[in-house]
Amino acid sequence: MSTHEFHEEKPVPDEALRSRTHHWQAGPPVSRFSHLTGEEILHEILAGRIQPPSMSSTLGFGLVDAGPGRAVFEGEVGDHLFNPMNTIHGGYLATLLDSALGCAVMSLLPAGTGYTTTQLNVHMVRPVFAGSGRLRCEGIALHVGRTLATAEARVVGVEDGKLYAHGSTTCAVLAPRPSA
Repeated sequence: MSTHEFHEEKPVPDEALRSRTHHWQAGPPVSRFSHLTGEEILHEILAGRIQPPSMSSTLGFGLVDAGPGRAVFEGEVGDHLFNPMNTIHGGYLATLLDSALGCAVMSLLPAGTGYTTTQLNVHMVRPVFAGSGRLRCEGIALHVGRTLATAEARVVGVEDGKLYAHGSTTCAVLAPRPSA
């Protein structure tokens, strides 16, 4: 049994109540795009012909550029992403890294082939604050084989150029499934 008690606290008078609303449209099933390569899917997202993943709307970041072995995401931070220390939660940085890393791998996959993250390594080198500005994360694929892929990425401030985090991934490459 927990000994913690939670009490509803009233906001301090100078703290404004904030709200954040986002909208998204669920995209069609990925099987609809099995004829496209990973890079083609990313370019279709950039062109607005395929819905971006709903995570982009939820966390306020999105794909801004992609090429062979490369994916770039950018996002805005704010106090809606705070952890208890009033800095941006590390999970936001991990998710931003995971997105760029995975899409860098995806950009080199043939049509019908998928991937999934099996290991994610994240190194946060300085805190991100609500006023830190726009963040840019560029993922670069290092190796994409038949069953395994690796990539690395960095999160830097667009305005200040500072390195905030870097990471790497290992992904399982998922062979195309036969049609049922």
